[in-house]
Amino acid sequence: MAVFLLVTGVSVGGALTAPGTDTTAARLAEWARTHGLGAVVTYLETEQYQLSKPKVGGTVAGGIPKVSRGVVPPAHTRGLVRPTDLRPVVAPSIPGEGVWQPLLQAHGQTAAWVTFLRPDALHTSYVVSVVWMNPKLLRFVQHPGYQVPGDPLTGPDQLTAAERSNVLATFNSGFQMVDAEGGYWQNGTTVAPLVRGAASMVVSRAGEFTVERWPGGQPGAGTAAVRQNLSLLIDHGVVSPLVYSASTRAWGKTVGNAAYVWRSAVATRADGADLFVVGPAMSVSTLAGVLQAAGATEAMELDINRDWTNFITYTHPGPGVAQPHKLTSDMRPNSYRYLNPSTRDFVAVLPR
Repeated sequence: MAVFLLVTGVSVGGALTAPGTDTTAARLAEWARTHGLGAVVTYLETEQYQLSKPKVGGTVAGGIPKVSRGVVPPAHTRGLVRPTDLRPVVAPSIPGEGVWQPLLQAHGQTAAWVTFLRPDALHTSYVVSVVWMNPKLLRFVQHPGYQVPGDPLTGPDQLTAAERSNVLATFNSGFQMVDAEGGYWQNGTTVAPLVRGAASMVVSRAGEFTVERWPGGQPGAGTAAVRQNLSLLIDHGVVSPLVYSASTRAWGKTVGNAAYVWRSAVATRADGADLFVVGPAMSVSTLAGVLQAAGATEAMELDINRDWTNFITYTHPGPGVAQPHKLTSDMRPNSYRYLNPSTRDFVAVLPR
C-alpha cells in the first residue's frame, strides 16, 4: 500500500507540475483518464452537470458581443464572396444576431468573419460563436500536444518562434485518442491508427483543411495531418441521425450527446470556406443545427467542456510578439495556452 501511494503520488504530482496552462481540475481529470479511471471522471462530470445545468430562458447579458475593434472591413475578400448574414436559430432575433463582423485581416483583406447566435429557443441567455475563414487568405497548421495524441511527438507542441510573428488565431482540436473513436496521422507518422468512416479533419501540406468521412487507406503525398474524432455531424449537408443517439461509439465517453455543455466543431462549406463553431449550452443536435444554419456541408465535433474549447486571436505589438485575446470573455482556457507547451493538439491559423 505504501509503495502504491508513493507511486501514485509521484505520478499525480508529475501531472500537476507538467508544463502548460491547464487548470488543476483539468490536469487531474486528464491524469485519471489516462490511468484507467475514465469511468470515474465521467461519473463526476455527470454529477457536476446535474448540479450546474445551463439556465433556461433569460436574455443575453450585454447583447451580442462586439469584436471588430474598430476595423473597417475591406470591400472584398480574395476568391470568396463575403458571407451573407445568417438566419438566427431563435425567433425573434436580437440586434446583431447572425450579422457577420470582421475578425481577422490578411493581405489587406478580411480573412475571417465571426457572428453570434443563440443555440436554441430554451437557452436564450447564451450565444455561440461561428467563425467563417477564407482558405485563400489563410493557411492552417496542425500541432500535436505533448500528451494528446501521444508518442511519438510529430511536431512542435506550441506555436513556434516563426509563427508567433504572424499567427492570427488558434483553436482546439478533438478528444483524447482513447475516446475519439478514430486516429491521428501527421508528417508520415501514425500515432493512432486511422479508422475508415471516422470524421476527419484533413490538413494539406499547402495549409488547407477539409472535413470528410475517411475513405480508408493511408494519406496521400499532399497530406500533412489527419485528425479524427467521432462520426460526422453533417455529411453532404444532411445532419446525421446519430446526433440523437446516446451511443458512446458515436460520441465518445462524455457526459452524453443530450447534455447542454460547451462544445466545438469544425466544418467546410460549399463555397470552399471553413467554419469553426464554439460555445456554451449546446447538445450534439443543437450544435449540428448551428452548423447547418451556417451553411456547413461536412462537419465534425471537436472537443467539448469548458476547460478545452477555445478560439484565440492574436495581435502583434512588437516583432515576434503574439498577444493573445479570447474570442469571448466567457471562454475558460488560459489565452496563453498555445504560447506554452500544450497538452493537447490544436490548429494554428496564419496568413497565406
